[in-house]
Amino acid sequence: MLMLLLSFFLLLERCMNSHLLRRNNTTYQEEKRKEMGRGKIEIKRIENSSNRHVTYSKRRNGILKKAKEISVLCDAHVSVIIFATSGKMHEFSSTPLVDILDQYHKLTGRRLWDAKHEKDNDNKQIELRHLKGEDISSFNCRELMILEDALENGLTRIRDKQNEFFRMMRKKTQNMEQE
Repeated sequence: MLMLLLSFFLLLERCMNSHLLRRNNTTYQEEKRKEMGRGKIEIKRIENSSNRHVTYSKRRNGILKKAKEISVLCDAHVSVIIFATSGKMHEFSSTPLVDILDQYHKLTGRRLWDAKHEKDNDNKQIELRHLKGEDISSFNCRELMILEDALENGLTRIRDKQNEFFRMMRKKTQNMEQE
């Protein structure tokens, strides 16, 4: 009888332990999963330049890989351009970039790039440098006179606007003093 009772308690203890083990094992597995998974990092600038460069390279390659994958898997039109701080460019485009930009323009109404306006933009940049007095050493007398007239006209408009502003301020001050 004592033997039977002892066997019963041993069996009961095994059942309890196996139940606890299963329960604890699940908890253990969940904890292990948490430990083995990638830890979250705080998103802030990496101060160590070597670590920053390694992270940049890995993440750049990851982004380019994901872009290629979504392009192949989903037949999506994808374009990614990444500029490093060194100025080096890395890119991926599943279709010609011009086609993607045109599609973007059609859908949003905003034009990010337009080849036909590129030359006009370059000319405006040159004109702006001339107005600042830069790159005018090759100008002849006539071109310098035209530039001088343009600057004088601009200066006149600025002074007129400034005088108008001062008149309005005086008028506001007088109205406030009268009240």
